[in-house]
Amino acid sequence: MTESSVDMQPGQILAKGVCRFLVDEGLAPVTELSPVRGLRTDVTAVAPNGEIWIVECKSSVADFRSDAKWEGYLEWCDRFFFAAPAGLPDDLLPDDHGLMFADGYGAGIIRGAKKRPLAAARRKAQTQRIARVAALRLRGLADPGVIGLISPTDF
Repeated sequence: MTESSVDMQPGQILAKGVCRFLVDEGLAPVTELSPVRGLRTDVTAVAPNGEIWIVECKSSVADFRSDAKWEGYLEWCDRFFFAAPAGLPDDLLPDDHGLMFADGYGAGIIRGAKKRPLAAARRKAQTQRIARVAALRLRGLADPGVIGLISPTDF
């Protein structure tokens, strides 16, 4: 059974296209990841070279203006991007971060993200967190009964 875009929120549709693009570029994305309590990224991905990218999906001007949590994500990644639908005024989004235009089918980088290298210990911890969450989610797809055995903090 596949999830139809009709059942998805606008930000989830953007995240779907971003994930398709990232996979095509060789990165391994995970959606809705909490790097630390109180934050949840739209898309976090690990690049082949070990870089961690975070992509914050903004579906509208109102969505961007109502969310100030994205600045908390900066200390958890090497590169930070906004993803927005084509037509969203790109001057609305801070120009010191990367920018992607996306839809439910794909994405493209409009403006590259400046690299801000993570400390080695934080990179290791974040990479392990991403791996654990991805593995537990995959296990849950293969065996839905195991979900009840997993702590909610593991997701």
